[in-house]
Amino acid sequence: MTSPRDASPIASSKPSLVLASESPRRLQLLAQAGIVPEAVRAADIDESIHRKEEPRAYAARVAAEKVRTVAAQWSGAPAVFLAADTIVALGRRVLPKAADGEQVRECLEMLSGRAHRVLTAVAAVGTDRKLRTRMVETRLSLDRLDAAAIGAYVQCGEGVGKAGGYAVQGRAEIFVRRLSGSYSNVVGLPLRETMSLLRAAGYPC
Repeated sequence: MTSPRDASPIASSKPSLVLASESPRRLQLLAQAGIVPEAVRAADIDESIHRKEEPRAYAARVAAEKVRTVAAQWSGAPAVFLAADTIVALGRRVLPKAADGEQVRECLEMLSGRAHRVLTAVAAVGTDRKLRTRMVETRLSLDRLDAAAIGAYVQCGEGVGKAGGYAVQGRAEIFVRRLSGSYSNVVGLPLRETMSLLRAAGYPC
């Protein structure tokens, strides 16, 4: 799927930015930093976790596969390609992107009263076709959640489709007891590191 973005004629000399993700949260975060991709392409890859694959290795592999896939399929003007993969890790376990309310419940029951990590691997392919990556980790602790709190959150539907079954930028923020690191990373794209990566890849921002 392609979502074209209007590009200013003044900026025509710089490469286009292609976001290899259809995440509305990533688009919103980029817009917050003053960046609007010229195109959005979803990467059709297998995101299954490999046997014994560590959380960091998994996120890095998926982000790299996303950006390489979209870059290889691109037939437009010179561009910089950006992708990211955000996961919630409880110890060595990667929690799923909750497919339904029952998975939201299961994730919150596991995370209740415990510390966990949110890892985002950001990957870019520049006009030089070189792959560049960053890994950002944020540590969080949630309150101990009773059945009523979990049930109410499941009912609101916010956690479906979210890694770990919750969205920190929404109602779930009331559950967060402690957050150490990048907040935007937990939402889905660590902005400071992403801007640095894009500049290194040849996209002025």
